[in-house]
Amino acid sequence: MIIDTGAITLFSAATVVVHALGIAHAAHAVMNVRSSQGAIAWGISLVTFPWLAIPLYWILGRTKFHGYAEALRLVYAQHHKLARQTYNDIAKFQVPLSNKIATLQPLAETFTGVPFTSGNAAELLIDGKRTYKAMLSAIAIATNYILLQSYIVNDDQAGHEFKEALIAKAQQGVNIYFLYDEIGSNKLSRSYLQSLRKSGIQVSAFHTTKGKGNRFQLNFRNHRKILVVDGEIAFVGGLNIGDEYLGKNPRLSPWRDTHMKLQGPTVQSLQASFLQDWYWATRQLLDVNWQIKPNRELNQSAFVLPTGPADRLKACNLFFVNAINEAQNRLWIATPYFVPDDATLTALKLASMRGVDVRILLPNRPDHLFVYLCSFSYYSEMEAFGIKLYRYKHGFMHQKIILIDDDMAGVGTVNLDNRSFFLNFEVMGFVAAPQFVTSVERMLKDDLAVSVAVDFSDYKRKPLWFKLAVRISRLLMPLL
Repeated sequence: MIIDTGAITLFSAATVVVHALGIAHAAHAVMNVRSSQGAIAWGISLVTFPWLAIPLYWILGRTKFHGYAEALRLVYAQHHKLARQTYNDIAKFQVPLSNKIATLQPLAETFTGVPFTSGNAAELLIDGKRTYKAMLSAIAIATNYILLQSYIVNDDQAGHEFKEALIAKAQQGVNIYFLYDEIGSNKLSRSYLQSLRKSGIQVSAFHTTKGKGNRFQLNFRNHRKILVVDGEIAFVGGLNIGDEYLGKNPRLSPWRDTHMKLQGPTVQSLQASFLQDWYWATRQLLDVNWQIKPNRELNQSAFVLPTGPADRLKACNLFFVNAINEAQNRLWIATPYFVPDDATLTALKLASMRGVDVRILLPNRPDHLFVYLCSFSYYSEMEAFGIKLYRYKHGFMHQKIILIDDDMAGVGTVNLDNRSFFLNFEVMGFVAAPQFVTSVERMLKDDLAVSVAVDFSDYKRKPLWFKLAVRISRLLMPLL
């Protein structure tokens, strides 16, 4: 038998090079990965299994989105007078918050440059049918422009209805800008987009991999769902565009979700969030209406928090942790995915120890198995600290809600997980107004009525294979 020594030598050399690259990547992970657990997990994987771990690290390892903030700084420098005037106009509506949540005001200004403002009107929209009706009605009355952004857009009956509504307005001369996430909307047909473009609608993907250094970064998502009409009406919340959000997916039906409609200064904040994403995707600066139209009748205090992996500070995580710390009597959270980081988990535990009624509402049905399994890994900690978990039984629950005492409620796109806190572009609307808070309280009470309180002992009776899957999902969590 003749042994090809040249091939062996080449393979040996390649092995040495790959392992050396693994060590170099491990050093990079130790220096740059957000959490110590993640750095350890990546470091061990890269040194031990470099052939597999290096490509995965290129795709999943980065937590900072490059180029976005730099692009916005450049356009801000070019149009600083308009930007400053817009922020000053919004700041005129600054409103003091109650003592219980007063610490959120400086955070709001630090993270966005915009405070909680008065002159807003927030309307809670429960589930897809009511939300789509309100959104389509707003589109129908547009006279100047429409800004529509969604993480997922499906080419189905619901998607067709939105497409036809947009085309009809485009034919009337309304300027329309349609932004979608190419990963979330990976099943969206080319013909759907072409029909929009042929009607004069400007369409763009967010382009997550755009820019130097982002080419392999498939781990980022633009998870925002925003509709702005004429700079006067805006919508934000958990609903994407598709039939499943109307409960037409038998496996996940009925679909439970929440959106909200806004008027007042918060519309300009949502508009600014869209324009920033649009500029990143297209390098176009749109001409829009910045004139604030306050709602003097309801005059609610509200704030919009757009966050993402390009932030200088971890705004989403920091704001939520501080909000949790402010709770004195009640903290109710509804989230489809529960994979909290250590800081959020600690804040929840401390809130319960202070005597706060901490309730976390999760779906009983999974749509993503990994995060569903991971949520079970927190059962023992929840039980030890008296935190109440509920599983929603009436279909699949996708809403993202936080309710703090009788003082503030938040509706938006943020899940209580690492992806929303650190990797996704997200947006939340927070309303500090009794009428809106009461409506959210009533909604959550209805949801809890069709939910079951988790019996933590049930997990202890689960088979070994299930517990093993749960632990593996928890161990892999820092890598994502």
